Amino acid sequence: MPSNPTDPIAFDHAAGEKLIIETPEQTSIEFPLAGIGSRFLALAIDSLIQGAVIVIGLIFLVLMFGLRGAQFVPSIADVWLVAILILGYFVLMYGYFILFEAIWNGQTPGKRITRIRVIKDSGQPITAVDAVARNLLRIVDQLPVAYGAGLLCAWMSPQSKRIGDYVAGTVVVHEKAFEAGPARWDPIASAQPGTHQYGANRLTPEEFALVETFTTRRNSLDPVVRRDMAAGIMRRIEPKLTLPPDKPSNEKVLEELVNERRSTAGYG
Repeated sequence: MPSNPTDPIAFDHAAGEKLIIETPEQTSIEFPLAGIGSRFLALAIDSLIQGAVIVIGLIFLVLMFGLRGAQFVPSIADVWLVAILILGYFVLMYGYFILFEAIWNGQTPGKRITRIRVIKDSGQPITAVDAVARNLLRIVDQLPVAYGAGLLCAWMSPQSKRIGDYVAGTVVVHEKAFEAGPARWDPIASAQPGTHQYGANRLTPEEFALVETFTTRRNSLDPVVRRDMAAGIMRRIEPKLTLPPDKPSNEKVLEELVNERRSTAGYG
């Protein structure tokens, strides 16, 4: 657990490099931090992909200029072509990371293969703005050569953060595998409880408020945070509940508790 219970975000050295976040729902979410080794491996994979694109582009240019024949005096079109190539190289080197992290929820192909992901310090998914901020700072992280500044910063940081991570407020974590189970549930559409009574009346007002807050906020949560938060709430209230032998998913139980309590208590 975090050393300071009032601090919503804490780094637990004893737990073996984990980011521990205390949520408003009074549950702790743990994220195993990705070290320099796993991040370097992901970067190496991404660099190979970028290199392959560059090689294909060079082959295309050689073929194009070969068809035109030798021309030693550059034309205006050639100057524009060089400018476009320089811009294309910049877009490939930095836009590659921005694009994939923005559309793949904090992952590039390399990160997806190595099962790591970029998230906010708060545990929330990163936004497109975050992806732009942390990846444009690669220009600084790469100084003086071969990510020297970034490696030094990550080595000194307890959370293996490079300069771009500090600016964007992000951290790289190992991705947790999802457990097999029912599909995600939609927000509660009605106040009609199911046939099984779980014992919502045995929950204290604080416990029910915790359950209700989660079911209200869950669609805005990262899938991993959402699953772990539901499990944490269930661990806290399960001794008071009457669960069927074929217990449904944690989230479905919490949903039914809200429906049951609203129905029996006359909530609108």
